[in-house]
Amino acid sequence: MKKESLSFLKKLLTIPGPSGDEIAVSRFWRQETGTFADDVHADVSGSSLALLRGGNPRVLLLGHIDEIGFMISHIDDDGFLSFLTIGGLDPQVMLGQRVRLLGRDRDVFGVIARKETEFMDEEELAQACKLKNLWIDIGVKNRSEALQLIRVGTVGVIDGPIYELPNDRLVSRALDNRIGAFTVLEVLRALSRKRPSATVAAAATTQEEISSFGAKTMAFSYKPDIALVIDVAYTTDPPESDKNRYGVVKLGGGPVFSRGAANNPLLYDRLLDMAEREKIPYNIQIMPEYTATDADTVQFIREGVATAVISIPCRYMHTPNEMVQLTDVDKTIQFLVTFIHELTPDTSFIPH
Repeated sequence: MKKESLSFLKKLLTIPGPSGDEIAVSRFWRQETGTFADDVHADVSGSSLALLRGGNPRVLLLGHIDEIGFMISHIDDDGFLSFLTIGGLDPQVMLGQRVRLLGRDRDVFGVIARKETEFMDEEELAQACKLKNLWIDIGVKNRSEALQLIRVGTVGVIDGPIYELPNDRLVSRALDNRIGAFTVLEVLRALSRKRPSATVAAAATTQEEISSFGAKTMAFSYKPDIALVIDVAYTTDPPESDKNRYGVVKLGGGPVFSRGAANNPLLYDRLLDMAEREKIPYNIQIMPEYTATDADTVQFIREGVATAVISIPCRYMHTPNEMVQLTDVDKTIQFLVTFIHELTPDTSFIPH
């Protein structure tokens, strides 16, 4: 990956943007796409779209830009904060983490804690950590002092540095799914240098972790013929993974193609045929009922959209230490650019 692109990705990962509060990170995404796209704008949901004008078909690349997080639900008299999660956060993962709150005038930092183990009996020690037993400590002395910094409804994310590990592996929070929003941007950047015949738009969608509202409004207004949803896929290469049930998905294995109800079968076959022809390694993830991505919404917009899900392998999803391999990202970008260049006005994915 080019140094400039990696620098942009790191900044994209750093900006907090939990579902429903993606304004700052979406603005940064639009600033970058504005350097090469024909048109860039946001819609009422907060989703952003960057467009390269061309002919038919109309292609929409989607990567959701929101991340999991939490929202303050109560501030007690001593200034300790209760909270609820935004999206799927495991309370056992949250315990002991440092947090970053989007405060009234500035970011506010704190820690997630619970009752000290020294004060627990054997029954309490044997129980799994529960959200209702956790609180956030931002270092204030009382409720009044806390209210000067935050309020009920303030949102936040788990805080932590980005690590670059061996084998081009990157660790960060928010890789689900900033890596998808990054990928669609880089595909559009590459296409802007050598234009396809198709009209192509990249979208950084909002609220995927809670509703896919952003993908719904964006797809409705753009009216795509083809939608390629770029997300992340659970890997099965760590210990104790169930390959029999979830297949073989590994870091370094290339893009992951989802096979399931939300995927147009003709589009799916064409994607796999091209990957094999171009000798691009890939994994397959079965999703027989739904994909749990923006594709579940986009495929039903208007009279229907030929939709596919292409994912980046990701370890430790929905934790502060999500991990991807950058070579998988590069291969996915390369694949998508090639695929889009081969689309013609006669391309159709209507089954006969």
